[in-house]
Amino acid sequence: MSVNVETRVDPPGSGEFAASAWELKERIREHEDVLKQRRAFFVDAYRRANDHLLFEGDDLVGFASVRRDGYILFLAVAPERRGEGYGKRLVAAALQDHKSISCHARSTNEDALSFYEHLGFETIRRIDGYYEDGGDAYYLRLGDGSSLREKFAEFFRRSVVGE
Repeated sequence: MSVNVETRVDPPGSGEFAASAWELKERIREHEDVLKQRRAFFVDAYRRANDHLLFEGDDLVGFASVRRDGYILFLAVAPERRGEGYGKRLVAAALQDHKSISCHARSTNEDALSFYEHLGFETIRRIDGYYEDGGDAYYLRLGDGSSLREKFAEFFRRSVVGE
């Protein structure tokens, strides 16, 4: 059965889908003990970012909140939808507007670190005590400032070879 996935964008200054994004983030936090931001911080960051969202019907199944400088504040895919390419689609959407993108990933979140590594993110450094709860993080980056065409070619070359 084919599922129709609709891409939507919540631009900076808008918060049209902030409540849905918060609910998904909280579901992931309860399930995996990651994405532990407080609501006020989350909503403020979400509203300042360019938010790429994936919907199946009325259900939000993933989103990426990206700052103007290409930093991914939040990347979330519903646990039951993982492995279907949604995370790749969200990273590709972030790459459309930036020469490189970056993010932090909790040092204990092996699934996230494997995902980013699979896409070609480079680990730049480890940051001890990065998170509010004292957790450590890795700072990761994808892209070196090359042209958009080169980035997408390399991104999709890795995606095809890696599957």
